[in-house]
Amino acid sequence: MSDASIRPRHPRPRSLPLVAPLRLGRPSDTWFKPALSVVAASAVPQLTLLALGRLDLVIYTMAGSLCALYGHGLPYARRARTLTGVVLAMTAGLGTALVTASLTHSTAVLVAVGALLAAVQKAGCDATRIGPPGHVILTFVSSAALFAPQRLGQVPAHLALTLAAGAVAWLVCVGPALIRREGPERRAVARALAAAADRVADPGPRTHRAAAAAVHAAWQCLLASGRPTPVRRSLQRLVAHAEAAVTPSAADPEAEADRLRGLAALTRGRGPVPVPPPPGPQGAYGTEHAELYGIEAERAALRDPGRRRAARRALLRSLGPGSPLLPVAVRTLIGCALAGYLCAALGVGRPYWAIVTAASLYQANITLTWNRTLQRTLGNLLGVLVFAAVLPLSRITPLALVLCCLFFGFAAEALITRNYWLGSVAVTPMALLVLEFGAPHPAGELIGDRVLDTVLGALAGFLAAALVTNRRAAGRVERALHATAKACTEAERAAGQPPAERARARRALTASLVELREAADTAAGEWWQRALPEQEVLAAEQAGHRTLTATAQRLGPAARAPKARRGTTVPAPANGAE
Repeated sequence: MSDASIRPRHPRPRSLPLVAPLRLGRPSDTWFKPALSVVAASAVPQLTLLALGRLDLVIYTMAGSLCALYGHGLPYARRARTLTGVVLAMTAGLGTALVTASLTHSTAVLVAVGALLAAVQKAGCDATRIGPPGHVILTFVSSAALFAPQRLGQVPAHLALTLAAGAVAWLVCVGPALIRREGPERRAVARALAAAADRVADPGPRTHRAAAAAVHAAWQCLLASGRPTPVRRSLQRLVAHAEAAVTPSAADPEAEADRLRGLAALTRGRGPVPVPPPPGPQGAYGTEHAELYGIEAERAALRDPGRRRAARRALLRSLGPGSPLLPVAVRTLIGCALAGYLCAALGVGRPYWAIVTAASLYQANITLTWNRTLQRTLGNLLGVLVFAAVLPLSRITPLALVLCCLFFGFAAEALITRNYWLGSVAVTPMALLVLEFGAPHPAGELIGDRVLDTVLGALAGFLAAALVTNRRAAGRVERALHATAKACTEAERAAGQPPAERARARRALTASLVELREAADTAAGEWWQRALPEQEVLAAEQAGHRTLTATAQRLGPAARAPKARRGTTVPAPANGAE
């Protein structure tokens, strides 16, 4: 490590892009799932309140309905637990806001509570890695409730409405398990196969990292899926096949890539799970996966009470004094408070819009935060124009208002995966139309306040991000380097161990490489921090991928076919259909 070529250098502040953050990308392959889920989860309570003539209560049911946006990439067993936690977190934040609003009308206190809630929600979502839409929905609901008229005696009934709507959202998101139980696992494995195909067709660091991340995500999805089924056992073989296909060089890369893409298409479909070819002439995929890949042993370890306690302690440590998540939470707290107080000082009647705007900006580093600032500002300003055009239509009848909100809820999720600003064009009119459920408001006042809140919230939010440094991002890189070196050594030592131990060590190494790349990318987008060991990161990634290649070549042929018990036959490889 004494060579000058790998000495760390101090990162320079990168120029902030203007055009790249606004380019449209390809939509997610599952964009329709959250879009349809939120429409179904919102339609039931809203149409019920419409029939009862109580559309003024929609804000409380919408809090529960929006929980349907979470967890769509998770297997159903974990999705059920995650959605339960999201509904409870949503209710807790809403309850805190409603009680505060019923006890005080001080704008200073309300803004302070809103900023504190936003920071706590941001830290919690980052620590649990809940995924999109993250803390933004929680902050939107709690901040809006802070400035809604409220009496203390009304709070229990309003929270009951939220819980009821949250139960509907839970059923909408978990209900498809009755039809397609292994759907999320199949999609995760299909992505791993497609990423492996890209790696084979176009070898390079970018495709190798993407393939490693996709394979790691597929293993994690299978580990969290619950008890093994014939379909899941077949999916395990496919992930192992994708993992092995990433590392060796194929004689005909184009043909191999096409074959992997064909497997991905069949896996994503509704037919039987395809069976991959055997790993080599000496071995065949059997049914003893505890011996072949050790995934059942890992799944059992995840259910161990001691392992769960260790996971909870690790979660608490991730929010401890040295956590790299804390500076981002502090940015959220300061930025939201600054935005709220600034709008209140200028006489804006709804400073919670500025709080939500600032809260929505904060990403893993300042460069990504700048990108989100551009996207949010552009999307909100265009969305205000859409609201102005749609408002007369929404005021024709209450049913028209409900249908407009449902339409924009669907459009937001359909567009946001292409780019955040495009989704914000639909989110903004939906958020403004929610105010119409209580009573009509002057259109000019709503539009003016929203434009002012958007601009001030974006300016205050990004200013806080620029002023609050995150020097701990470099420390995360150093810890990830140490963990990768340790995982690489353990994978090399496991070469003489049983296949299950080798597979476990390989998955641990893959996970450490994914974490190292994420930590390096996060730190590279931060300003005002100590030197980054960029060359050491590159060397560690190269060494890790070489180790993965070597161990993958030894893993497949070492697998042996399961022995048949006396009086029985060896079962064929599972190929169940859903």
